Formats: sequence, structure tokens, C-alpha cells
Amino acid sequence: MTFFGGHVMHFWLAWPLSLLAALVPVTAHDREVPAGRQADFAAAAREFGVPQSVLLGVAYLGSRWDTHAGRPSTAGGYGPMHLVDAVPAGAPTPGDALGDARGDDARPMPPRPVHMLSPLSAAAKPPSTTLPEAGRLIGVAPARLRDDPAANIRAGAALLASYHATQSAGRSASSDPADWYDAVARFSGADDPAAARQFADEVFAVIRAGMRRRTDDGYLVSLDPVPGLRVPRAHREPYPEEDEDVVFPDSDDTAALYDPAEVTAASGRSSSAECPASLACEWMPAAHERFGKKGNKDYGNHDRLFKTRHVDYIVIHDTEGGYQGIPTMIRDPKYVSWHYTIRSRDGHVAQHVKTNDLAWHAGNWDVNTRSIGIEHEGYLAKGGAWYTEAMYRSSARLVRYLAAKHGVPLDRAHILGHDNVPGTTPKTVAGMHEDPGPYWDWAHYFELMGRPLRGARKGDSVMIRPSYDDNRPRFTGCVTTKAGKECPPHGASTVWLHTAPRENAPLVSDIGKHGDKASTYSVYDHAARASTGQRYAVAERRDDWTAIWYLGQKAWFRNPAGRPVAVPAKGPLATPLRAGTRVYGRAYPERSAYTKAAAQPLTPLQYRIGPGQTYTVGDTITGSHYSAGALSPSRHVTTTGTTRYHQIQLGHRIAFVMAKDVRLIS
Repeated sequence: MTFFGGHVMHFWLAWPLSLLAALVPVTAHDREVPAGRQADFAAAAREFGVPQSVLLGVAYLGSRWDTHAGRPSTAGGYGPMHLVDAVPAGAPTPGDALGDARGDDARPMPPRPVHMLSPLSAAAKPPSTTLPEAGRLIGVAPARLRDDPAANIRAGAALLASYHATQSAGRSASSDPADWYDAVARFSGADDPAAARQFADEVFAVIRAGMRRRTDDGYLVSLDPVPGLRVPRAHREPYPEEDEDVVFPDSDDTAALYDPAEVTAASGRSSSAECPASLACEWMPAAHERFGKKGNKDYGNHDRLFKTRHVDYIVIHDTEGGYQGIPTMIRDPKYVSWHYTIRSRDGHVAQHVKTNDLAWHAGNWDVNTRSIGIEHEGYLAKGGAWYTEAMYRSSARLVRYLAAKHGVPLDRAHILGHDNVPGTTPKTVAGMHEDPGPYWDWAHYFELMGRPLRGARKGDSVMIRPSYDDNRPRFTGCVTTKAGKECPPHGASTVWLHTAPRENAPLVSDIGKHGDKASTYSVYDHAARASTGQRYAVAERRDDWTAIWYLGQKAWFRNPAGRPVAVPAKGPLATPLRAGTRVYGRAYPERSAYTKAAAQPLTPLQYRIGPGQTYTVGDTITGSHYSAGALSPSRHVTTTGTTRYHQIQLGHRIAFVMAKDVRLIS
């Protein structure tokens, strides 16, 4: 493994306490008497001699101090301390292995036999565990550590103390958080030193800035900032723009996770991985080679370019499987590909395809040619499994860096979930993927990128923005063998959309997803859902309800003034000029533009929109098509036409309309 020649850059800024303090009211009682989980952290810190700031910082990176009702994270971690238990054998195949991730009907990918889709190789090393060892240290059975937050915190403190004792050669426990750096790095469970140090650096960033939030027990937990905390000298790497004696500043800058100078710093390093200076990234290249008997046409698993491409989107995926199998899969030329994978437990980043090359990940060739795909170790629904803060923070750093490098706007019209990518033709719409799903915390994600999803004064549209922790809509289907069973209550980023302004009204329909059948409350069914950050045109308001234009119909969601789930927003809008206006899943040029490559059909989707309806516009582009179909990029052809398209928020997914078919409202 290569990690920028062994260098690990330092994290300078974190989401500041002063901003979060404004979000959570603090009473005198909160400050004077620790209650709830705060008291559990304080007691465990005293018992095992761990600085409370260290204990809180480590726990925040794993769980954000929540218990998640005893359910495991994607990485198999339990409780506030994210103590990792053994991952069950037979992890499912990552979701992007299923279906045609290339999404090019001119050269569809053949389906692979199920037996060829195993994500684990025989040599795959199982991830290290911490829960059994922590339980032994305090004499508590593993089952209790999964369900009892106080015991979980005690066990995590004992484990940290044991690591500190080992690495300090038996000296008495230090009260200086800086002396616990090695113990924190070891707690990450990472096999490689660079990833372990990255985890410790992020914990130190949290401690420096401080953190405050109300956890799932209803009580406030607060980590007071330690603004002068340093990474120990032995672990600091000097760089031209840094002073070896630097003290990390306390800052209220909302651009908390990224310095634009990192683009320049990163581009000058010799490593093959493209990452911000604050991330230790591994270059794990995807296969690019011929196979089979069809010469150039049988190759995988991505396309390389000889010229600079334009990037419009960054697509967020989850793997629907464990990180263990990623090396085997990405090096298989018959498999799909994506640009990056982020590990749940410690936020470690691996890059597989250069960002200037085309990975096969989105299921839509047009989107693939204009996007970067990032997989996150995780499950859309598996029993309510949760994403770790370590992964969110690494991903936010990476996306902000990539957005700055490629000029991608940091908004939900350009930072897409895989579930927001449109189908290419009417036949492919129903089979498009649903990840990362309703449990991905988009609001927190954009906060970490320094671009909070805020409303606008006198907005002419609305942006969906429920409180993730408080918004717990009904879902079914988290247990695959019991599709109708209710999912455990869980924070979510989506709201349900109804045909009328009442809770018992049917959900709106999606003819592309279900034909003439009704939408469902399945966690995998986004046919009647709007997601955090998405902007919609308002169709009507009635009492506590708001209607938006959605798939050619009015879609109602409850939006009370005292507890709104949407905020006013501004931006361009488009209204159709005639009935039956067509929408498209890709922005291809007109037929006459193709002179060197086979013409691609302008196939509209099954949806129609008409006058009186309005849709938000996220971008305006000129139709183009990139024809690959050969291993060598010298044989690839780009066709650019004159047809202009507006990208609209049609439903849960984006779509495209021809500019000539609509009137733009600025």
C-alpha cells in the first residue's frame, strides 16, 4: 500500500463549538451538573485515568455519542465507543455489482453469474476487533457492551487506558491529551500506520474545536475545546507551508474541513492518489485490460482519457457490503468501477480510478462521463446500520477538495446520491439504484463541507430540510426476509409525499418505478420521497401542508410553521411551454451532430410535464456524447451538438428538458 510516501497531513480545522452551541440550547443546569451520557463519560474517565476530552473525542468519531439502539455500525461497531465485534461471515455482494453500472445501451455490460460476485477473497484478512478485549478488561460480557451505553463507555475507557499504559512503558497515566495520541491511533483498529494516524489527527481536531450535541438519550453532551492541543512532534510532518512549531488554531470558520491551498499542495506530491493534504489516501488501482475474444470491446473496468474532461457531478454511493472485498473486486476487469472507496471504521480513503478517467458506477453513461463516484462502506437499510462520523468527515474533506479542483458546485443539484441519478431510457428507470438511501445525513454532510444547507429570504421555491435526529418517518423492509416489517425508529433525511394534504392520503405515484402500482413505504422505494437539500417549486400551500411539483403532479408534505421540514430557497425555475413536454435521462446532442461516431437516440423517459407546472433548474448544459468502446483512448470520440438542456429536479431523481421546450424563470 502507498500512502503519499508515508506522509500524513494534519487536520487544521473542525466544525466549531461556537456554531454548534447556537443549535443546542444550554441551560445553567446543563453546565453545572453532568447528566445522562455526559455523566457516564465523566465517571469512566475518572475511573481509568483517561482525559475526558480524549474519551469524548474518540467516541464522537465512531458514534457521535449515540447508542443507535444497540445496532451495529457498518463496520460492526457498537455503542458510544464504537467497540467493534466480529463481522459475520458471508457479507453480501456490494450493490453496484448488480445491474449495469456503465449504463450505455450502445454497449451494455453482460450480467455476471452470482458465484462470480463474491466480495471476499480467500486471503482477505478479517478486521480487528475491540469489543471482546474491552469486555475482558472490565469483566463484562460482550452482549452487555452492545446494549448498555454506560458499560460500553467504561469498556472503551479501559481499552484506551490499556493502550496508553503499553505505549508509555508503564508510566502513570498522563492528564495531557497530547500524550494519548498513540493510544488513540491504536484504538482506530487500522492495520496501516498512516490510516491510524489519520484517525488520531481527526480526533485531535475534534478536541481542539470542541463539540456539543444532544444525544439519543435526550441529554446534552459537551466537549469543551482545547484550542492549543498539538499533535506530538514525533507524528508531525513538516511541509513548506507549515511551521514545525505550529499550534493548531481555534477557528470559527465554517469552511471547517478544507483549505483551498490543499489543491495545490496535493497536486505537487508524487503519490498516485488524488486527495487533499489532510487525508492519507491509498492508491488501489482498478483493472484496465482486455479480456475475452472480442478484442477491444471486451475490456474493463473503466475508460481512460487522453484529454481533460469536464466534471459536473460527484455521486455518493454506499457499497452494500464490507470493505474487505474491495481490493478483489476493483482489480477484476470484468467488474464495475468507481473512483474512491471510504472505509467506515476509520475513514480511510482508497482511490481506484483517476478523476480524469471514466469509472463505470452510476448506471447512466452520460452521468458517468461527467461525474466522480465515491463508494462508502455501508448499507442502505440493514437493520438500521449507521454511518460513522469518521467516514462522514473523510468523505466531506475529499468531496470539498474534488469540488474545488474540478469546479463542481457544492449543492444537491451537483452532489448527488446514486438514488438521484436518472434512468437512461424508460426500460432502465425501475432498476436504478437507491443508495445511499434515507439514512444518509445530508445536512450534516454539507455542514462538514462548510456549506450548510440554509434557506433564503423571500425564496421562490423550497429546499427540503428536516431535522435529521427528530425526523423519524415510517419505513419498512430493513430486514430483507420480512419486507413488510417496520424498520426501527431512526433519523432520516427524507419526507413522504402524499396525493392530498393529509397523513392518510395515498403516496404519490411514480409510473417509471412502479407502472400503475402504488408507491410503498419501503426503505428501498424512493418513488414518493423528497430528500434533504433538494429544491422544488411550490405548487400550493394549505394550512400546515406544502405541495411541490413532482413527476408531473402535486405532491404534499406536512410542513408546519412551528416545526418546518423545508425552508425557503432561491434559484432558477422552468415551466413547460406545451402539454406533454418530454423529459430525458441524459443530455445527448441532436442526431445531425454525430459525424465520427454512431448517433445515439434521443429517447425520452415515460414522464410528461405541462403548462402550469414549474420545476427547479440546477444547471444548463449543451448536449454531448462520449463514445468509448475501445481500450485505447485514441479511438474514443466526443460529439458536441447545439441542443441546450436544463437540468431539473423532476422527482426524487434529476432529469433533463430541452431548453426550447420550457420558459426559464430567473
